[in-house]
Amino acid sequence: MRKSLSAVVALLTVLVALALGSTAAAAAGSPARSISAVNVLESEILVELNAVRRQHGLAPLRLAPSLGAAADFHSRTMGQHGFFGHDSRNGAQFWERVKRFYGAKGYNSWSVGENLLWASPTPDAAEAIRLWMASPGHRKNILTARWREVGLSAVAVTNAPGVFGNRDVTIITTEFGVRG
Repeated sequence: MRKSLSAVVALLTVLVALALGSTAAAAAGSPARSISAVNVLESEILVELNAVRRQHGLAPLRLAPSLGAAADFHSRTMGQHGFFGHDSRNGAQFWERVKRFYGAKGYNSWSVGENLLWASPTPDAAEAIRLWMASPGHRKNILTARWREVGLSAVAVTNAPGVFGNRDVTIITTEFGVRG
């Protein structure tokens, strides 16, 4: 009995050592990367966006889950694959990606716009809006009167690859839309 117990303990020790070694090797071979939503930031950005729109006499934006899904898909894809831009990873233009989530079928008119931002460390909502308002194209999207709906995604990415230089970053995608 004592001999078999010793053999079991020895075998368990070897298995634990192998498991720990393979985990460490896997971690060394590829950077640990996690992508998580920053929901509070998304809510705060919506408040700031609507404050700016009210200051300019524009109707507030309401959240559209389908635009939010499009925004989240793009933020996460950029964070996972290390690119940053309006075009999708496959080269498709942003509106083609958004249309998969926020379709035009059954509507007489359809239009979308997109604002992107990444930062390290995480910006607050006021900083994100300030940066967008300082950029003519992004400012135009914020102040476009026809937009009625918005989708927001803010994701925190640890060790973000590619253009992010393995830094911890926050990527924000804002999709603006109207269907009528």
